[in-house]
Amino acid sequence: EVQLVESGGGLVQPGGSLRLSCAASGFTFSRYSMTWVRQAPGKGLEWVSSINGGSGITSYLDSVKGRFTISRDNAKNTLYLQMNSLKPEDAALYYCARGYISFSPRGQGTRVTVSS
Repeated sequence: EVQLVESGGGLVQPGGSLRLSCAASGFTFSRYSMTWVRQAPGKGLEWVSSINGGSGITSYLDSVKGRFTISRDNAKNTLYLQMNSLKPEDAALYYCARGYISFSPRGQGTRVTVSS
């Protein structure tokens, strides 16, 4: 059974940083591309970033380029999202998902709140 457990969310002031983690189990993590998606209150799911399983090639939503960095540790079966220079519009429930530019399967999410 695929399990994805996100953590690391919280309340941060505009301009601050957070590092999200996603612990994966139930599949061979290193063989899969992985994705971060988010859902702001009252809005639909939005793709944020993906990382290729083999090459490590990354892709980002234009609005987060230069601020967010996706990475992975295959030895720990863990996906990360380093978020810097956070803006109020980044506030959302963040999910990790298996696949490249994929929304499913995904975990339960971790909430990021950006407010002063």
